[in-house]
Amino acid sequence: MKNPQDHLIELAHYKMPFGKYKGYYLVDVPEYYYVWFKQKGFPEGKLGRLLTEMYEIKVNGLEPLIYKVKKNFPKPKNLK
Repeated sequence: MKNPQDHLIELAHYKMPFGKYKGYYLVDVPEYYYVWFKQKGFPEGKLGRLLTEMYEIKVNGLEPLIYKVKKNFPKPKNLK
């Protein structure tokens, strides 16, 4: 398993792969979209886990942490 720092860096640089917000960094997707997913059900797999985590970050007002990670740590090479 990756260490928590690597996971947070990946989360900060991950982009939405589909839908209205395709190509947006997850942190830049509006909170209401996450609330909708929470009501309808997050997708399975890695994307669902990342969306669930970002939902928790957004509803708790922790986006500045993600922006700081995104600014201070380079995007992992394995991300598109």
